[in-house]
Parts: sequence; C-alpha cells; structure tokens
Amino acid sequence: MESLLAEYPVIVESPVIWGDMDAYEHVNNTVYFRYFESARIAFFDQLKFKEVKDETGIGPILASTQCRFRIPLTYPDTVSIGARVSDVQGDRFTMHYRVVSHQHKKVAAEGEGLLIAYDYKALTKAALPEIIYQRIQKLGSDQ
Repeated sequence: MESLLAEYPVIVESPVIWGDMDAYEHVNNTVYFRYFESARIAFFDQLKFKEVKDETGIGPILASTQCRFRIPLTYPDTVSIGARVSDVQGDRFTMHYRVVSHQHKKVAAEGEGLLIAYDYKALTKAALPEIIYQRIQKLGSDQ
C-alpha cells in the first residue's frame, strides 16, 4: 500500500464513518472532498501557510476541484489520503490527492484542486509568497 502513496509527501489517515454512507450503501461522493480537504490542510500545516496568512494577509483559496472515483468505499474501513503539489506558478498551484482503502489495498479515488494565492485584506488574487514557494519546493513538488 505504501507504493500507492510513495509520491505523496503528506499523508493523513481517516476512518470510514458509518454515517458517511448513503442510501446506496457506499460512502457518499461529497465525503471524498472532505478527505481531500483534510489532506490539503495537513499540507498547508506543513507549509505553515496560516502563519504566513496571519503576517501578510495572503493565504490559499480553492478555485476549483474535481474527483475521479475508482472503487466504492464502505464501512468499516480506513483510508490514507495523500497530497502533493505540481504546476507552481506566480499566483497558483495544483494539488493532487489520492485516497487509498486499507481494506481493499487499492486507490479508491483521485482528485485535484487549483489553489490561488488570495489577499484576504484586499479581497483579490495575489502573488504566491516566496516563502510558501520555497517550502513547497522543500516539501516536494512535481516541478
């Protein structure tokens, strides 16, 4: 299973919750976006993005996201969710996610999100802070 997440520098685990299943007896599609969010926030924590936002007013904002479902998840299970970054540009980067089922030892879903640097004081797009760019490079990106 480690090989399925080898290229993801940030990995979080989450139990599959009974209440996250829908009437069709599998995890509802919206839950996968929460899995992605958990991995994204863990990645941001590694970058210390909140500290940078508190100092500069510039932080990340999710511009778009998508998911490709591979296998259905059901309770009970645990998933590992990996996050990595590619395509870092002056004001944006792409984050990739992979959800792996411990029970099935397979990829359950993959997705990505476009993150924009946003000035929360001026309420407009901004340049990605250099320190964040450097930390992304240090943590590992597909550049």
